[in-house]
Amino acid sequence: MYPKQMYMRLSFFKFLSVLMLTSILFSCARRGTPTGGDKDTIPPILEKAIPANKTVNFKEKRIKIYFDEYIKLKDVKTQLIISPPQKNEPIITPVGTASKFISIKILDTLDANTTYLYNFGNSIVDNNEENKLGNFKYVFSTGTYIDSLEVTGEVTDPLVKETSKNLDVMLYEYDTAFTDSIIFKQKPRYISNTLDSTLFEISNVRKGKYLLIALKDANNNKIYDPDIDKIGFINDTLNMPTDSVYNFTIFKEIPKLKILKPKEVNSGHLIFGFKGKAEDLIINLLSETPPDFKSEIIYDTTKDTINYWYTPFEADSLNFEVSKGEYFEEFTAKLRSTKRDTLKIQNSVGNTLNLIDTLAITSNTPIIKIDTSFISIVNQDTVKVNFKPILATSKTKLYLNFDVKPDSKYTVEVLPNAITDIYNTVNDSLSVKVATKTPEDYGILNVNIDSSLKSSFIVELINSKNTVVRVAKTSELKTIRFESLEPGNYYLRVTTDKNNNGIWDTGNFLEKRQPEKIKYFDKEIEIRANWDPTENLIITE
Repeated sequence: MYPKQMYMRLSFFKFLSVLMLTSILFSCARRGTPTGGDKDTIPPILEKAIPANKTVNFKEKRIKIYFDEYIKLKDVKTQLIISPPQKNEPIITPVGTASKFISIKILDTLDANTTYLYNFGNSIVDNNEENKLGNFKYVFSTGTYIDSLEVTGEVTDPLVKETSKNLDVMLYEYDTAFTDSIIFKQKPRYISNTLDSTLFEISNVRKGKYLLIALKDANNNKIYDPDIDKIGFINDTLNMPTDSVYNFTIFKEIPKLKILKPKEVNSGHLIFGFKGKAEDLIINLLSETPPDFKSEIIYDTTKDTINYWYTPFEADSLNFEVSKGEYFEEFTAKLRSTKRDTLKIQNSVGNTLNLIDTLAITSNTPIIKIDTSFISIVNQDTVKVNFKPILATSKTKLYLNFDVKPDSKYTVEVLPNAITDIYNTVNDSLSVKVATKTPEDYGILNVNIDSSLKSSFIVELINSKNTVVRVAKTSELKTIRFESLEPGNYYLRVTTDKNNNGIWDTGNFLEKRQPEKIKYFDKEIEIRANWDPTENLIITE
């Protein structure tokens, strides 16, 4: 072999050796570098339970449920539903730490021949990725068999656009002790929960006759409290077994009228809290008053309170009697405050005045006197505009009604002494500048209702902030026209006003009266400037 060939061959073997060594080192380096692998998406798996799931002739006081990996309990107090409910809640561990098992210590005396269901909802998650073991149930029976009947359906709240979550759905058994008032006093025989949806399933129910109700349970005590809870119910008796699917709605009852003891806000200002319908309530002051005494009763539209405004005078307390129909009660309000509300007025419409709106000045205290000589309105040409003052029944809003022109600007001047309140206080100066747009800057929505029902309808237009911006009431199947709408997204809600009183009438459980039907149309309606779309709504019930 020639020297040159020998050199080339040695060089080749040297190159090959280096290449192999590099490959080995690179391969070793890759094997030693952790990649983390694929993300764990598998929920925990039940390995065993002691006693076993669906055990009959159950007599134990402790249950242990084992899983294939470390788990933790998340929101178990709100997620866990035990049916039938127990007087003494079981002790469930561990809470706040990871474990491969769940321990349940039963504190109650269990009923004989009864199937019990522990539905953990979505509370069981793995320790690392919190993958949910959804709707996990542990079932046992103190009798010789497991009850297997079930009830399914849907519960909704028609007054809210979003899904009303975490509703309790309950079955009360018609037995010898049953009365309609049982829902106010006792927990149900069976219970389930809608969790994050509107659907429900009550499983492991035994044959029999039942009352089916749903609660938005404010204090989570599984007992109906009309003052704070919403309720829904099925009028007909539920006979198990059944193939029917039960769809119904929840509502807030109007409680019996109850006036709460008046509280002093400031000198000359008391508030009466109330429950129920307090319209036309008579509040009569029994205490002696000076000759120049004045008072105003104003209902708060956002709270269940009545404002009682009066001109202060020397007194330690005021005595009242309140009445409405058969309701009568007497109160004494202690007077301690020397602070008095200060009159403040402001523009309530902002800088833009809609062509169909009326400019208004709001006050934080009742307006007793108006002197229009201290109020002026001029347009962009400094031409004086005639207006008519209209004091709202609340006496805290003063409308300045004038002929509003498109694409115009107005300046409103409210000088001192224009407004006098109940304390004989006059306003400070207020200057308001507002502008109007052209009709083409707004949109129009036409709404057609198609229905075979013999009923009036209340049509509400709701904006993206879930605020009702327009309301139309009709007893005819004609086109409803919402004009001068700001561009944006809207929704429609329709109430079937069967008694034609112009308001939505709620239901009453003891009277077995369902609320008037409300249908929320989920379709988002886009309104653009100078648009004139039409929506066709079909109302079947």
